[in-house]
Amino acid sequence: MSGHDSKYFSTTKKGEIPELKEELNSQYKDKRKDAVKKVIAAMTVGKDVSSLFTDVVNCMQTENLELKKLVYLYLINYAKSQPDLAILAVNTFVKDSQDPNPLIRALAVRTMGCIRVDKITEYLCDPLQRCLKDDDPYVRKTAAICVAKLYDINAELVEDRGFLESLKDLISDNNPMVVANAVAALAEIQENSNRPVFEITSHTLSKLLTALNECTEWGQVFILDALSKYKAADAREAENIVERVTPRLQHANCAVVLSAVKMILQQMELITSTDVVRNLCKKMAPPLVTLLSAEPEIQYVALRNINLIVQRRPTILAHEIKVFFCKYNDPIYVKMEKLEIMIKLASDRNIDQVLLEFKEYATEVDVDFVRKAVRAIGRCAIKLERAAERCISVLLELIKIKVNYVVQEAIIVIKDIFRRYPNTYESIIATLCESLDTLDEPEAKASMIWIIGEYAERIDNADELLESFLESFPEEPSQVQLQLLTATVKLFLKKPTEGPQQMIQVVLNNATVETDNPDLRDRAYIYWRLLSTDPEAAKDVVLAEKPVITDDSNQLDPTLLDELLANIATLSSVYHKPPDTFVTRVKTTVQKTEDDDYPDGSESAESSAHVGDGITSPPASSSSVPAAARQADPAPAPAPVPDLLGDLIGLDNNAIVPVDQPSEPTGPPLPVLLPASTGQGLQISAQLIRRDGQIFYSLLFENNSPVALDGFMIQFNKNSFGLAAAGPLQVPQLQPGTSAGTLLPMVLFQNLSTGPPNSLLQVAVKNNQQPVWYFNDKISLLPFFTEDGKMERTSFLETWRSLPDSNEVSKDFPGAVVSNVETTLDRMAASNLFFIAKRKHANQDVFYFSAKIPRGVPFLIEVTLVVGVPGVKCAIKTPGPEMAPVFFEALETILKS
Repeated sequence: MSGHDSKYFSTTKKGEIPELKEELNSQYKDKRKDAVKKVIAAMTVGKDVSSLFTDVVNCMQTENLELKKLVYLYLINYAKSQPDLAILAVNTFVKDSQDPNPLIRALAVRTMGCIRVDKITEYLCDPLQRCLKDDDPYVRKTAAICVAKLYDINAELVEDRGFLESLKDLISDNNPMVVANAVAALAEIQENSNRPVFEITSHTLSKLLTALNECTEWGQVFILDALSKYKAADAREAENIVERVTPRLQHANCAVVLSAVKMILQQMELITSTDVVRNLCKKMAPPLVTLLSAEPEIQYVALRNINLIVQRRPTILAHEIKVFFCKYNDPIYVKMEKLEIMIKLASDRNIDQVLLEFKEYATEVDVDFVRKAVRAIGRCAIKLERAAERCISVLLELIKIKVNYVVQEAIIVIKDIFRRYPNTYESIIATLCESLDTLDEPEAKASMIWIIGEYAERIDNADELLESFLESFPEEPSQVQLQLLTATVKLFLKKPTEGPQQMIQVVLNNATVETDNPDLRDRAYIYWRLLSTDPEAAKDVVLAEKPVITDDSNQLDPTLLDELLANIATLSSVYHKPPDTFVTRVKTTVQKTEDDDYPDGSESAESSAHVGDGITSPPASSSSVPAAARQADPAPAPAPVPDLLGDLIGLDNNAIVPVDQPSEPTGPPLPVLLPASTGQGLQISAQLIRRDGQIFYSLLFENNSPVALDGFMIQFNKNSFGLAAAGPLQVPQLQPGTSAGTLLPMVLFQNLSTGPPNSLLQVAVKNNQQPVWYFNDKISLLPFFTEDGKMERTSFLETWRSLPDSNEVSKDFPGAVVSNVETTLDRMAASNLFFIAKRKHANQDVFYFSAKIPRGVPFLIEVTLVVGVPGVKCAIKTPGPEMAPVFFEALETILKS
């Protein structure tokens, strides 16, 4: 549509569809054309205009190319939902594929290829066969792409009708765009096929190289990508191919440049002449440098690719390190990537320049960038032995500026430098010890503690320094605790005097008795037994010579690097991951299965799969299920359950999915919610429960009426937790005087009410013999507490501190008495309220617990009590303080049970 067509997107008319229908059947061409434009506009904004299918298809019989395009656009959109009506358009397609106008011939074939309906596919074959041999190159290149689309719909048909052979013939076409599209189609088919479909021979090689010079830029990308998979017979052929491709490096399109680089890198592996390789490296540098003057997004893609290239061929950009120096206005993601490449290109020749840059970066305002710059200085020191001393000088200068995060990052990298060059730079330890008070990050603390323990014999007051860390041992993260334990043992083995002896007792006691961390506890027991049985063996183990660490700037495994270099200029080279880790493809086989007749079968299979995966979470959208999973395992769709109650009580339940068998409820008696006196003899008892990590509604039906009852259905009104049934209610026929129980799986967040949270759950139950019964239940929070609610002590403290005081709510339970602490703790644990810690406050015991409800909302709980004395005080902190009343109701249930 042209720029003047915006008027078609707005209408003031009532009864729009009937009026459009009338206009589509008008005898005036202009009116019909305007009507189709209005239909396309409505379709574009999401209105359902599929009821006009027949009327729009009637407008296909026209000489007007614009109108024909609009009708074809409509057909592509609605053919799948109206396959029987789409057949009406087939005759016009076939007729258009023989039209004298090549644009119309190409349009017909393109549209038929886009309509993914099996019934139309068989009619597509003859027109496609003709168009592949058409006189006009525009029609041939369109038909080539159509073969790939047809292969995706029906691979067997493509092979049977010889379309693959026709595609291969098009590689010898005299039009370069036809060649490029044929290559693109064959490459697409190859990716989806289990057997070789497209193999370049020496004959096709020359055809592709000839077409490369004349086709469009995207055609060049297709051809270059295909050529990069060709393995030359010998070094001479590889040199010839590279010579023909090298001019593409000067192209203005970044994709062409990167595809040419990929192809040249692949062929360079076969070239034996060092002079040729050196010349090629020189030729590849300028185009790669030019990419860095583009927009930041293109720069980032180029940098990620360059990162891979310099790992294989660092000489390409060895003299161009200055182009990777960060500019003040570079986005942070570009700066970070440039830093990585600068480390990889750093050498003894350019290290002074690089260190000056890094030092400058360390005074920037972006904290993450500063940290990365400081760490880069350390990595350069580890990589270049002759430059290590200069790197350490820069780090010491940075420590002197006393910026907290710079000092901490410097200590982390100096620890690595000590490991790389043992007994070389230990003279700077005194300077590091001056910064002990500023350390508050776990990694920096752990690094400093490692340095103190490793060089305890050279530090006069090592025991005092370690003691300053030991004061907060229980609150430290596990990383720091482990390092403190090892450092204290090292100190004791190196200086077995009275001070270290007392320290080691305190540390070992803390690490074995007071901790919940199994790694820390196990390591402490091993040290304890080593020290008590054989101190000399302990020295051999703890003070053993450590292996020297190596440069990690080329982190990628060679095999992975090979695969990524073969995928330069694709998402794989940006993610630095092989394609199969983030792209799922279904390899097509030509054996026909029964499911081929049911193109929508996979969708229904997917919808039923959600129930088995975990009913407590809301169903995911269809897009979250990989296409491979949907197509590979088609399953029969369950029969939909009719919503018979919706019209009676106006409730919403959109999560009805069948469940195979009802389960019998077990446990204590359920509360009666509908007494027999109210329910004409039907008594219903029910309660929400949690079992095996899932929420169920446990129900018991008792029939005290004179007639048999059957056809039970249930529905829940909107509620604060969005509770809804995950399946139909499965209750057998109830004869008079009998009862039956069932467990109904529930889903959350399906049926949410607005307003503040409350514990009201309104339920409606219906059977075939009685009216709809309504009753109210009270939602207890106990079934919502999840099994993953336990927090580490440090995490608990950090979360408590991070939440504002306004999120803390308290309540007294004057009538609650805790007679036995162990029993109460067991009851709390059984309800997924996990014990964290205990402390004394005056004569009271203070207990701390953690819990979590779905969507990861944590509850941090403080319970204050005196054992055996009435009165319990509870305080909670949570990101959702509005849930406090419901929580306190649940807690009171536990305390009084």
